Amino acid sequence: MCVIWGIPYLLIKVAVADLSPATLVLARTAIAALLLLPIAIARNELRPIVRHWVPVLAFTAVEIAIPWLLLGVAEQRLSSSLTGLLIAAVPLVVAVIARTSGARERLGVQSGLGLLLGLVGVGAIVGLNLEGASATSLAAMGLVAICYATGPVILQRYLAGVPALGVIAAALGITALVYLPIAAFSIPEEMPSATVIGSVVGLAVICTAVAFLIFFALIAEVGPVKAMVFTYVNPAVAAVLGVAILDERFTLGMGAGFALVLVGSVLATRPPTNAGSSRRPALKPAPDVMR
Repeated sequence: MCVIWGIPYLLIKVAVADLSPATLVLARTAIAALLLLPIAIARNELRPIVRHWVPVLAFTAVEIAIPWLLLGVAEQRLSSSLTGLLIAAVPLVVAVIARTSGARERLGVQSGLGLLLGLVGVGAIVGLNLEGASATSLAAMGLVAICYATGPVILQRYLAGVPALGVIAAALGITALVYLPIAAFSIPEEMPSATVIGSVVGLAVICTAVAFLIFFALIAEVGPVKAMVFTYVNPAVAAVLGVAILDERFTLGMGAGFALVLVGSVLATRPPTNAGSSRRPALKPAPDVMR
């Protein structure tokens, strides 16, 4: 999972050289939906989601339809390595959401320090590597982080007990249908290069369809909490691939910032250990199905 969900940023960077972000989202979701929907139907995992169509649509929007478009928009200007490292800030957004909703736990010293370190880390990643960046691309990445942090909350609160594969397959199919008329206005006049086509197929088959099947198997094997360890590693994989394959520049600020974001995320999301506390227990982490 560390590798599979570390390479989408490289493939997106390659694909948006010839394809519009909307066309890329359509191709990725349509191919993946064609692969996953038959499996979900065979397992009878689509019927249960009908009663939960509102949260399914909300999840589709914030976890796939919006962030995948914004990633394409951002990577038209940002390097794939910088994009991947910025995604590492998602746990920080999750920590903020956890403390402003639900049980609304008070922000302790540990969590406050974690958020502060994470913020400094993001600033180091962005501020010391602004080559090619723009306000639009950075704002897009900020919205991606918010979306990726919100999707698991919807899963946890409104789709608990609903078959995960059914939700993902439906979300991919819905997104493809939504982007079909949108992408029709940006279809390339010439056939994309073999490299771009390969990137799209890789995104759809490996980084989406196969990735989700492996992810759900991983959750079944070790549980959702341990399964999420890879989210702290895949941004580093994205950075390494961008530097090694696309010859992108990796700065000291990016490395130091990423380390600060990791430490900050661990501190900000670590549950309190106060013995005898009367506070309500924190919500269990929901599986994060981003990428």
